[in-house]
Amino acid sequence: MTTQRLSDALARAELVHDRGALETAIARIARRIDDTLDGTPAVFMTVMQGALVFAGQLATSIAAPLAFDYAHATRYRGATSGGALHWVKRPAADMAGKTVLLVDEILDEGHTLNAIREFCIDQGAARVLLAVLCTKRHDRGVPGLAADFSGVEVPDRYVFGYGMDYHEQGRNLPAIYAVDA
Repeated sequence: MTTQRLSDALARAELVHDRGALETAIARIARRIDDTLDGTPAVFMTVMQGALVFAGQLATSIAAPLAFDYAHATRYRGATSGGALHWVKRPAADMAGKTVLLVDEILDEGHTLNAIREFCIDQGAARVLLAVLCTKRHDRGVPGLAADFSGVEVPDRYVFGYGMDYHEQGRNLPAIYAVDA
């Protein structure tokens, strides 16, 4: 049933960004991060599960020294709209006095990213930089929250692929697609 829903979604989906465009955007983000870090070590914090694909490519393109950790918090739990924040795994890295590079696949409204960012600040991070593969075009975001590094924009529709899921499927698609929810 779930596999059928993904194939149905793909049949009616619009291709928003192909693999080549995303790889180019990731390389651009990595260069900007290296320019910003200027050799300073950072904690590379991947937001699971969606950022896994993006984070893997991004990390191998950054020259600055990185320590790795991850956070797993979600508002979606397989649904197409968000609810209350649920922590699956809080980060364990020592962030006191350090730069944290918080990496996620999308900045939509920003509630999850903001909660994780606040957690990092509460743990003593000297600064938290947000790197996202894509930013959704709308004006419903958490006030004052913006990505320091963003690769591409996506429409204000349900997007999936390249780490983002459609009913827990399609994260491994090599492009980003949009459908009406």
